[in-house]
Amino acid sequence: MSILLIEDDKGLAELLTEFLGMSGYDVTHCADGESGLAEALARSDIELVLLDVMLPGLNGLDVLKAIRQKSELPVLMLTARGDDLDKVLGLELGADDYLAKPFNDRELLARIRAIIRRTGDKAATDEPASLSKKSVIPIGDISIDVQKMVVTCQSQVLDLTGSEYALLKHLCLQPGELITKEELSEACLGRRLQAFDRSIDTHISNLRKKLTAANSLVDIKSQRGRGYGIFA
Repeated sequence: MSILLIEDDKGLAELLTEFLGMSGYDVTHCADGESGLAEALARSDIELVLLDVMLPGLNGLDVLKAIRQKSELPVLMLTARGDDLDKVLGLELGADDYLAKPFNDRELLARIRAIIRRTGDKAATDEPASLSKKSVIPIGDISIDVQKMVVTCQSQVLDLTGSEYALLKHLCLQPGELITKEELSEACLGRRLQAFDRSIDTHISNLRKKLTAANSLVDIKSQRGRGYGIFA
């Protein structure tokens, strides 16, 4: 699997390239936003982007925005610890997840594997066998083709990130039921929900906007402090 690392810290980039290489990944490194963006859009073999926010020239958020205008390529943002604004902006712009520096190598690997699992590995699932065998999940005017990982609304294909797709699918497997944010985080993001973590809320907000833009009649409702449910 090929990973694109866009990181201006040469020392960190070398460490990550070596570590990920030992973990079985082929890493391409770009040290600035302009070259990283060009690489991300030009190559079809890149399966995930590790994107630092603080880059010289074109910063990470601008790179992410440009990628999302043309592609749903999975992106894991690397942010400064405590910089909540960058985390929120990154998620709102369509990042699949974020990781604050400094981070543990194992945590990085776990985040990468979780993103890959929900965006590319159709066989990896924690769903009951009876549900995982469904090839199409319908709810209201939405249809999820599980095999192709394609969501349509009134025959219109929705451009969803891997995280948005995973959340919508999980909600649609339990229509009309409230699902806690803790369950959604573990099932869809591959990690436990942390205090003050707004990732699920931001992904759901983006998902709602896309459903509204498609004139969907399906409604994702929330219960403050508890979770979300989908209703047709």
